[in-house]
Amino acid sequence: MNHIDWELVNWSRAQFALTAMYHWLFVPLTLGITFIIAIMETIYVKTGDEKWKEITKFWMKLFGINFAIGVATGIIMEFEFGTNWSNYSWFVGDIFGAPLAIEGIMAFFMESTFIAVMFFGWDKVSKKFHLLSSWLVALGSNLSALWILVANGWMQHPVGMEFNPDTMRNEMIDFWAVLMNPVAVNKFLHTVISSYIVASLFVAGVSAWFILKKKDVVLGKRSILVATVFGLLATIGTMWSGDESARQVAKTQPMKLAAMEGLYQGDRSAPLIAMGIFGDPEKDEHHREKFIFEVKIPMALSYLAFLQGDAFVPGINDLVHGNKKEGIVSYQERINSGKIAIDALGNYIKFKKSGDLVNAEKELATFRNHENDFGYGYYFGKDPHMLIPNVKMSFYSFHIMVILGTWFLVLFALLFYKMIKGNLEKSRTLLRLTLWSIPFGYVASQAGWIVAEVGRQPWTIQNLLPNIAAVSQIDAYSVQITFFLFLIIFTTLLIAEIKIMLSAIKNRTAH
Repeated sequence: MNHIDWELVNWSRAQFALTAMYHWLFVPLTLGITFIIAIMETIYVKTGDEKWKEITKFWMKLFGINFAIGVATGIIMEFEFGTNWSNYSWFVGDIFGAPLAIEGIMAFFMESTFIAVMFFGWDKVSKKFHLLSSWLVALGSNLSALWILVANGWMQHPVGMEFNPDTMRNEMIDFWAVLMNPVAVNKFLHTVISSYIVASLFVAGVSAWFILKKKDVVLGKRSILVATVFGLLATIGTMWSGDESARQVAKTQPMKLAAMEGLYQGDRSAPLIAMGIFGDPEKDEHHREKFIFEVKIPMALSYLAFLQGDAFVPGINDLVHGNKKEGIVSYQERINSGKIAIDALGNYIKFKKSGDLVNAEKELATFRNHENDFGYGYYFGKDPHMLIPNVKMSFYSFHIMVILGTWFLVLFALLFYKMIKGNLEKSRTLLRLTLWSIPFGYVASQAGWIVAEVGRQPWTIQNLLPNIAAVSQIDAYSVQITFFLFLIIFTTLLIAEIKIMLSAIKNRTAH
């Protein structure tokens, strides 16, 4: 810790966050709009109505623009594991690399192959084969997300592996445990279904624009119907999976849950803070951020986390300082235990090299007894409060996500009601709100990732490897340069996508 280059750590984190957040501007639309396109084409094949074919081709064009630019950011992000996080790649590459490899071989190749048929196969292959290709593109894009989110879920809750002290690497011993990791399964469902909301808002918002402009109203009305039904179902699914996510976080990442709720002092029958505003940025003697305004729902957090109204929910202070009554070990004790694990591992290597196998086995046994706290040992001699994530960012991101999710449910329900009544065209205020809600889908999606990633800091792998030990030993200056280069490149790509999409929509309106 005395030799940690904090500038390198912070810039490496910033660069990866930049790449991931820009990449995630493109991914949610891809995940959802591919299914919307497949649904529209299915209607075309079933009815033979050429207007549905025309509608499908229009949304396919916008999908193609988004997909092409999204691929570039995704490739760069994967390379950063090797350039900026090589210690991480070495430490867990045998596990983390497996789902990424499967993603490339099984999902991305399938998606890329059938995209060619999807775009260029009209009138060259049968209707049914073209429809199958469209569904396989949708399936492929979502399978890509599955394997990537399995990898991310493993980082949040590492299972199915064993540390090999001779190679200094974690090795997979149970592939199915990694794949069926409850955190990974729930992360996949919540992330993917919420992405369908982003795509539905995009399609509904653009369709609302057509209706407001009174240009190609048929396209607008038909598209907004598909997007609204899809979006309404997706919003309900997202709320269900989000509810389950809270329970998984409570079990595996209690500090993240405490940060999400700004909960410093744990309690039984803990209230849920539905809304709150932090006050003075200065923390008190317990490193606690204070609310100047909050709205609480009694017992709701205990029920949300453990389905019991009187369950104990640990707060930040309980986790840092310990709570003997509730059987919570303090961070300082875990740091001391982790230091024992690190020292024992070093002694094991030393004794084994010297041929002293008896003492080597003793040190290995000591390491195994303290292995679960291994990552905490890197903070030996430091303030345990360094292990607290950014509470304000986690709290506000979580609540913004929830508030916007509630709005999306109301919006899709209103749209569906107006369509049933047959007076959607007259509801111009609702149509404008639908158009203006497009960016809110992206805001909610980004906020969700901030909760997931900032909330687990400082861990690259929960309890196992902190980011200070995961970075590559490179010059911080080189990371700074590439950070700003990527910022310029990604921003240019984003502006280009928006301009191209607006041009395609405007040309359609003119048509």
